[in-house]
Amino acid sequence: MPSRSNEELPKSEDTENAPADANSHSKESSQAQSKEDSKTESVTGEDEEDGGDPPSKKLKVEPPEKKKEKRQKVDEDEIQKMQVLVSSFSEEQLNRYEMYRRSAFPKAAIKRLIQSITGSSVSQNVVIAMSGISKVFAGEIVEEALDVCEKWGDTPPLQPKHMREAVRRLKTREQIPNTKHKHILFN
Repeated sequence: MPSRSNEELPKSEDTENAPADANSHSKESSQAQSKEDSKTESVTGEDEEDGGDPPSKKLKVEPPEKKKEKRQKVDEDEIQKMQVLVSSFSEEQLNRYEMYRRSAFPKAAIKRLIQSITGSSVSQNVVIAMSGISKVFAGEIVEEALDVCEKWGDTPPLQPKHMREAVRRLKTREQIPNTKHKHILFN
């Protein structure tokens, strides 16, 4: 019976790229192994030609002074833009903006609420962040309620029916989570 190692095997999807004889297979496997070893060396940082890290892996670190200067410049630009904007407000807009700036949820109440839900104490930073998020959330509901009021042909002040409709609309757009029905993610 003739040896199969010297014969050409029928090509299938699995053997189409396979070598024709055993000798070429062993040569290719040793070449592949040496390529893999060189890849491993360059990944682990054993290749010291370029300082151990490929150029794409090197981080550009700016000195803290430059970062501080950039941040300060951005802050100054933003302050200047806000001053221009506020100076162009009408009397009514200015009053509304002042009320917006002064309004805040009581931090003690927010802290109690978070602690009652989580069952653990929270830092002051968490309370401040949650207070800000709550303020934005309330603003979105009021804004939508004002749109509802206008579409229905009513005039402000807002009524509870406007607020309820605003919440309903935000829920249908999935901007407010629906707490009554829990979605099952995996069956």
